[in-house]
This record gives sequence, structure tokens and C-alpha cells, in this order.
Amino acid sequence: MGYRYGMSALKARVENGRLKLDEPTDLPEGTVVPLEISEDWDDLDDEERDALHEAIREGFEDAKAGRTISAEQWVAELRARL
Repeated sequence: MGYRYGMSALKARVENGRLKLDEPTDLPEGTVVPLEISEDWDDLDDEERDALHEAIREGFEDAKAGRTISAEQWVAELRARL
């Protein structure tokens, strides 16, 4: 069984042609970590990304203001649309 990662994504920067982690890790010695350049990882253009971020901000504001529904109610409303 593989190692379970209970941490957020690791970040590294290039120094002298080598990747260097910006923070310590508790991964076991010898662990192989696959890396992928994150540029354009979500296939969104700038306008779509701005709209996504605005929708997320609006969602947080709604939650802070108590304008929420239960997950069960949300799923029921979603299924009713199908």
C-alpha cells in the first residue's frame, strides 16, 4: 500500500537547474513525487478564471451572510432540474 498524503500540494522552485522545495516535508526518504508544471493546468482563459474567482467570492459572502441551504436540499434541487 502506498503512502497516504495528508498535506497540501508541495511547491518547489528551480535553483541552478534543480527543483528545491520551499518547505519541509515528512515524506519518507526515497519517495518519488510526480511533478507537473502548473501553467494553464485548468484550461481556463483569463476571463473564465476571473468569473470563477468572482463566483467563489460571492459564494463565500453568501455563506458568511447565512444565505445557504443544506447539501440534501441542493442535491434535490439539482435533480429536479434534470
